[in-house]
Order: sequence, then structure tokens, then C-alpha cells
Amino acid sequence: MNRFPRRGFLFLAGSACLSACNLPRGAANGSSIIATAAKDESQDYAVYAVTANFVDRVAHWPSTGKAPQGGWLSGGGGRTSTTIRPGDVLNLVVWDNTETSLLAPTGARQVGLNEITVAPDGRIFVPYLDRVEVAGRTPEAARMEIQDRLTLIAPSAQVQLSSVAGRNNSVDLIGAVSKPGTYPLTDGAMTVLNLLAVGGGVPASLTRPIVRLARGGSMYVTTLDRLYENPGLDTVLRGGDRVIVETDDRSFIALGAAGKEQIMPFPNDKPTALDAVAAIGGVNDSRGDPKAILVLRQYARTAVADGLTGPEAERTIFVIDMTSADGLFSARKFHINPDDVVYFSESPITAFNTISQLIGSVFGLARTVETAASG
Repeated sequence: MNRFPRRGFLFLAGSACLSACNLPRGAANGSSIIATAAKDESQDYAVYAVTANFVDRVAHWPSTGKAPQGGWLSGGGGRTSTTIRPGDVLNLVVWDNTETSLLAPTGARQVGLNEITVAPDGRIFVPYLDRVEVAGRTPEAARMEIQDRLTLIAPSAQVQLSSVAGRNNSVDLIGAVSKPGTYPLTDGAMTVLNLLAVGGGVPASLTRPIVRLARGGSMYVTTLDRLYENPGLDTVLRGGDRVIVETDDRSFIALGAAGKEQIMPFPNDKPTALDAVAAIGGVNDSRGDPKAILVLRQYARTAVADGLTGPEAERTIFVIDMTSADGLFSARKFHINPDDVVYFSESPITAFNTISQLIGSVFGLARTVETAASG
């Protein structure tokens, strides 16, 4: 009479073994994801192992995701001094000590010519001199030009000149800075970092600031950290430039058997796969499979190529094996793109351990029941 319950428990154990094969998991196994992709006839997938030979090739593939558009300019160049440009406003004071001066009113020794705007052709009107070209000259050179021409009709005349920068000799500072506004180019060597300093700097509360430079019809972009680290990139500004400071909103998604499952902001300007793993908190020791860390990336249809100049399919899976030296070194050179999905596969041994624990528990319970029945 005691044999039936024992058979019942053995049946339950066998059923548990079968059902354990389909136990829900926290993350899918990497090989099963790749196998499923291979069987999917509705979509094309390309799978690449991240190796030393591959990372140099993929670095030249088209970009993906929401990324700041535009390169950056080197620091170089710049004028040694500010020159007058159309739109600047000049103030002249002409001194003449002769009793019969043509310039100053009777009894006066000076006359002021204020708020003279430099015309688009670079000239200003000065009485008795007609139009004088001043654009492209420094304020001192323009003063000397006007004085030299005036001395032909008033030998004792002396000229003072001051200038106020117009739109073409000033720059705009916009966005997340302490004091946004329009700033004159007080000398010919004002750089982006100089302008940020004049504008009160970037608040410490702004995370991962990026800097955009609008010049003419082009937009250039870099991170503030990169400017700090590379002084050669501290670009000299030109009149009419606009400098915009904002938060870098680039991110990737962390999923699977990882330290975190969430949208992750970029930890630096150009994060690598190793940077991403470190930011996420590494592979889950009890569940993750370091042999199969997947990076899922969607390319534009126009980027699909032969695998040399572009991926062989829009949906692309990169497989990183962090248990090998080649995989680790290659992960240091493989860059994460905005909107990538970094997926930490579950280790195959996790399911095996779950099954083993379940079988052990069932058979332990069966022995307990059998012992109780025989007693």
C-alpha cells in the first residue's frame, strides 16, 4: 500500500524535470536569440563576432541612433587684434585748436561725431572727407587713416576713435550657462572656453554638457569634457558665431542579466563596450553569461552593404566574448552608438542549476515521505 505514493512522487519528479526545461528565465540565452533570428523568415539579421579584425571595419560603418550632428573645429588661427567690421558703431572726437577751424564750432576746440554705423560696404561718412573705408582695419589704423586725411584740410587736427562691436564683431552665448547673451569680441583671440568663462561658466548641475558652434550655415558639436581635455580644440571665435550649451541626451539601453536594466546615459563622449559594461555594473555573477554579451543595433536601409562598408542587414547583432583576451581587447575598441541595446545573456548553467535544485528538492521530499510511510 506504500508503493503508490512513492510512484506518485517519482511521477511528480519526472514531470518537474520536463517542466523545468521551460521554466521562465530572467533573460534569454544568447545562443537562443541568435538561433531565433536565423529562423525568422520575416526579417533579415546580421550577426558579427566582435574581434580584433572586425572592430576596425565596423568603425567606418554609417552612424546610428540619435547623435549630435557635425564634427568640431581645431583651435588654430584667429586674428591677433580685432578689426572693424560692417555693423560696428564708431565714435569720433576731432580736436582742432585753430581759431578758424572748419570742423569745430566757433570757440570750441573739439567736435564729436557719435554713433556712426559702418555701412555694409565697410565705409563711414566723415564731413569734408566723404566716405572713408574702415572695415578690415584695426581701430588704431582707422584713426590714423582719418587723421591723415583730415590734416590735409586742418593741419592741427587730431582724432580719437572708439568702437562698439556690432553683430558681425560679436558672438552669442545661448543655453545652459549662467549669463547667456551677446558678447563683443574684445580681441581677436577669444575662444569658446574664454566665452564660457565670460558668460559665468556652465552650472555644475548640468550633466554631460555638450557645446554646439553655429557658424555660417554649419553646425559643429563636441562635449565640454573634450574641450577641457584637449586645449587644441578650443576654437577661436569669429564674429557672428553662436555657441550653444545643452545636455548630452545620448543613451543606450541595458537589458538582461546585468547589474541594471534601464536606459543608460552615455558615460563619456565615445563609450566603448567595456565602458558600457562598467556603467551598467557588470555581468550578474549568478545569472549572466560573459561569453555572450550582445549589442543590438538598427541601421538605416541605405547603410546595408557587403559587410565591409556597412552591415549586411538592417538588424545587426554584435556578439562579445569577455572570457577571451581577444574579446576583452576588442571590447575596448568597439564603440557603443546612441540607442543601442546592450543585452546580457543568461548563462546556460542557470537553467541547469534550477532543474538540479528542483529535482533534489522533489527527491528529498520523496525520501522523507517514504521514510515516514515505512515507519
